[in-house]
Amino acid sequence: MAEFGDAGILLKWRNDPLTRKSSKNSSLITMKQHIRWLTASFKDKNRRINIVEYNKIPVGTIRTDYSEGFTELSWTVAPEARGQGIGKRMVMEFMRFVDGPVRAEIKVGNEASKRIAEGAGMKLDREEKGILYYSVLKNHTLSSKPK
Repeated sequence: MAEFGDAGILLKWRNDPLTRKSSKNSSLITMKQHIRWLTASFKDKNRRINIVEYNKIPVGTIRTDYSEGFTELSWTVAPEARGQGIGKRMVMEFMRFVDGPVRAEIKVGNEASKRIAEGAGMKLDREEKGILYYSVLKNHTLSSKPK
């Protein structure tokens, strides 16, 4: 689980040029804006922000938003960890613990995230206004809804 102490690394990853290019909101975010968003995110009982580590080194983040019976995933791979298959592994591993429908929205042109979503078993449902909508139904005994 992410904490306020992770704000710096999360903002660094968020403001990375490739991450910004692949995000719905491609604006550069200030620390003040980021702290405001992070504060609201930590208060939201339906949102979780997870830092993913590999060999005890932070390599990315997965955010989950639970709403109306489905879990929406959003992920970022640290710039220094890209191209190593880490994104696919972290999403596939995380999805082992998700029950019910899973969705992801990916900006057209974000080929890496498309490969990650498809590698995790998600299928493209539709494209609308420059966004690709992926989903999969997961059936496990663990619940994706945060407690």
